[in-house]
Amino acid sequence: MMRILTALCTALILAACASTPALDEANRLAQEGKPEEAVARLTQLVRDNPRNPEYRAALLRERARAVAARMAQADTHVRAGRLDDAEAELRAANAIDPDSDRVLFRLQDVSRQRRHVVALKEAESQLREGRFDVAETRVRAVLSETPNHPAGRELMRRIAEASMAASPAPTLKAPFAKPVTLEFRDAPLRSVFDMLARTSGINFVFDRDVKQDQKLSVFLRGTTLDDALKLILTTNQLDRKVLNENSVLVYPNTPAKQKDYRELVVRSFYLANADVKQAAVMVKTLTRAQDVFVDEKLNLMVMRDTPEVVRMADHLVRTLDLAEPEVMLEVEVLEIARTRLQDLGVNWPGSVSLSARGVTGATTTTATTNQPIDGPMYFSIANPALVMNLRATVGRTNLLANPRIRVKNKEKARIHIGDKVPVFTSTAVANAGVSSSVTYLDVGLKLDVESQVYLSDEVSMKVGLEVSNIVAEKSVNNGATVAYQIGTRNTSTVLQLRDGETQILAGLINDEDRRSSSRIPGLGDLPVLSRLFGSTNDNRVKSEIVLLITPRVVRNIVRPEGVMAELPVGTDSAPGTPALRIAKTAPGAVSLGTGTASATAGGSQPVQQPATEVPRNADVAFQMGLMAPPTARKGTQVNVTLTMPEVLDLRDGFVEIAFDPGALEPLGARAVEPGRLRLPVGTIGSGTDVVFKVIGDAASTQVAVSNAELLDASGFAVGVAPPAPVTIGITK
Repeated sequence: MMRILTALCTALILAACASTPALDEANRLAQEGKPEEAVARLTQLVRDNPRNPEYRAALLRERARAVAARMAQADTHVRAGRLDDAEAELRAANAIDPDSDRVLFRLQDVSRQRRHVVALKEAESQLREGRFDVAETRVRAVLSETPNHPAGRELMRRIAEASMAASPAPTLKAPFAKPVTLEFRDAPLRSVFDMLARTSGINFVFDRDVKQDQKLSVFLRGTTLDDALKLILTTNQLDRKVLNENSVLVYPNTPAKQKDYRELVVRSFYLANADVKQAAVMVKTLTRAQDVFVDEKLNLMVMRDTPEVVRMADHLVRTLDLAEPEVMLEVEVLEIARTRLQDLGVNWPGSVSLSARGVTGATTTTATTNQPIDGPMYFSIANPALVMNLRATVGRTNLLANPRIRVKNKEKARIHIGDKVPVFTSTAVANAGVSSSVTYLDVGLKLDVESQVYLSDEVSMKVGLEVSNIVAEKSVNNGATVAYQIGTRNTSTVLQLRDGETQILAGLINDEDRRSSSRIPGLGDLPVLSRLFGSTNDNRVKSEIVLLITPRVVRNIVRPEGVMAELPVGTDSAPGTPALRIAKTAPGAVSLGTGTASATAGGSQPVQQPATEVPRNADVAFQMGLMAPPTARKGTQVNVTLTMPEVLDLRDGFVEIAFDPGALEPLGARAVEPGRLRLPVGTIGSGTDVVFKVIGDAASTQVAVSNAELLDASGFAVGVAPPAPVTIGITK
């Protein structure tokens, strides 16, 4: 039996010794960055030793670590859009731990994201094709599964904007840019609009409250139809609403009619940085909007008003909803302390006593005036009799605090490095004994900084520094109350530094120089023997506080894009309406007046003159431009720029340019005949460059517009005055 037990114990010991190297090998594989091999080795150990808790714990720990590393790598691939690599990492994690629900969920998530990528690509393609309904359906399917999908939300916003742009509010087309001349004297309002309708082909519909028999005097020469209509409506307290490309509704400009005809829109503003209440107050004050809803939880503001007022509110909100500037303060505080202690000399006894021993000889008694001293007298001194001081101590201490703190604009940053010292106080309470209380004092380094970031990346700071320490401890009332004597050094200042500039505040110096001596009178005053008959203690402590502060602007104010510094906001009675502006006209070309019934009471009838077309070479509002450099060298290229008015909506026609073929050679265009270059309307924009090569030897040459035939979108001829010829000097 003993032999059997011995054999079993030997086998167990050998098995333990054999398995320990295997566990060490698994740990080594894990440290070398081979988690799969380590897990495989530990799995084999657990299979061979299923009852060993150490192996099972090591397996679970290493398996969790390997799975977490794989999932972290998969998340990195997902954020970068590499879904195939992410799936490979997750499948490797699933092979390590097939029972992990987290890995299975992440695999399903990657598969869902792959479907989302395909759906969003199809929606993007349908958006480019103009199939907004189909694209919106696909994006909504993606958002139903992942409501916060960033790409899906961005694509939904683009679809909504494109859908609104595809069906914009109706606007009048080319007839509105046509120059006309109107001359009416005391004519009824209906007659003026009838003439405008026959001339331009625009249909005018009147509200029933418009006084169509109101008298009107108009003298407009060379003015666009749009400007003429603006002047007529404004001077007669009327307004318009465009129904389609060639139909206009005219109604009285009164608050009641504005409510009936002016369309309203609803806009939601999700604010990221500004306070929604502050934004609502600003919008109500500046735009006079009445319907404004505020949700503080979502930081959401919803308003309902006209499109012009909503656009104005959008500009105002974008100027307010800006991230606050932030600055990183890098602070270094050094306390440089130097100590020097020197204690040299001989400490002689400070006193010598003369005493008499008693009769018994065992004790020493003190004689009184009434008791005679019986016995010899003895001198006594302290033990030891002489003490030689040979001590010199030199110390140097540098205490450094280097905090870095990030703070918003105009907010206080506080730094306290030190201790809270308890102070106990005892108070006697009538019929209740003693009541004790404790308070705490802040001792150490306290730094308060309030910063303000400017647009020029400069930082203004209010700095307050206090350095305190315990000098002495004092107790009163037989130790019932403990107090401390606090030594403090503080400073406060205001700085303005550039981004990254370091400012040093120094000079908070505490210099103590204490000297004391203990010597024999007379002998200790000798110049040479003073060290033998006395001891001198020199103690000098000098400390200095140095503060280094460096501001680094993390984020400054960034002006919002698309927001003008000065925004036109309409009139006081109609916020958001466009300003009344007309194109440039000749002197005396504009005159409007309101006629009265008495003007024609004497029998004279109002004179009506039909609007006439302005000749091409007349003094009209539309003028072409022609620009060229004053000189050009032979063999080089020269650009001649032809400009057209931006208000014209041209459908057909051409502009012909004349030049000297012996001096200039057109590049990129073929001349219809020598010296004649014809530019079709399709190639003419607001600014068109015609490139020539200088080939002549003449001193100068001219380029001019010789002919222009232009038609607008309605088929009407457009009269545009040709520019003056330009002269180009030729140098060799």
